[in-house]
Amino acid sequence: MKTPIEKLNDLLSEPILMGITNVTPDSFSEKGKYFDSDFAIEHSLQLMNDGADIIDIGAESTRPNADSISEEEELKRIVPVVKGLLSESPSAFISIDTTKSKIAEECIKLGAQMLNDISAGTFDERMFFVAAKYEVPIVLMHTRGSPKTMQNNTHYENIVSEIIEFLSKRIERAVSEGVKKIIIDPGIGFAKSLEDNYRIINQLEKFILLGYPIMIGVSRKSLIGNILNIPPIERDYSSKLLEFYSLLKGVSIIRTHNIKLAFEMKQIYSAIIKNNV
Repeated sequence: MKTPIEKLNDLLSEPILMGITNVTPDSFSEKGKYFDSDFAIEHSLQLMNDGADIIDIGAESTRPNADSISEEEELKRIVPVVKGLLSESPSAFISIDTTKSKIAEECIKLGAQMLNDISAGTFDERMFFVAAKYEVPIVLMHTRGSPKTMQNNTHYENIVSEIIEFLSKRIERAVSEGVKKIIIDPGIGFAKSLEDNYRIINQLEKFILLGYPIMIGVSRKSLIGNILNIPPIERDYSSKLLEFYSLLKGVSIIRTHNIKLAFEMKQIYSAIIKNNV
């Protein structure tokens, strides 16, 4: 049986689609639509059917101004979904979107195979211990402060250089703790101005120099809404434009809501790349 890292490495032979399941009452996109465990499981299965390689399950909202929740509440929300999804589809590759090591460890014990930490281990240094102990991949994302305060801290002298410096230090720390597989995420929409979000996307190729697979999450975010003045649910096509551009810039993992459209985009991208002679 292959390890989670081996499974991810196999998936990385082509662009990976990560579907989003928010088990929260206040997500910016679904407005709590999948807060019910049964609906969240059904949604996750549909994402897989539409072409998702990984299902990223989160039970604490990380939208701007969101309040944090207790470990007990986060476990109460997320555990039934992880259990239920694996019961329905034992082969599901589940990522856990959390900043808490206790949540991460409990979900890995249930069968989750990847961690997605928006704080890159800065909220809970034990996250690296858990990733190393269970030999699972971990996404390290750039942000400043908590979701509650992050949009009050959006000034940078050179945003791309500063994010690269931050991620380099977090990578060094993770490796020193024994983490075997790292993915990096520049953190679009997290402690970033509208202009800086687009600067990051325009310079994504610079992150390749760090030597790790890159994940991007632009789906339905305000960098689209603030330009087009449309609500989150109407931002899927614009999301795909940014995601396609990100693939061309060297991104390996697309974290997105509308997997069906993303799968079509991936097919077109693959056709272009395969015929680029």
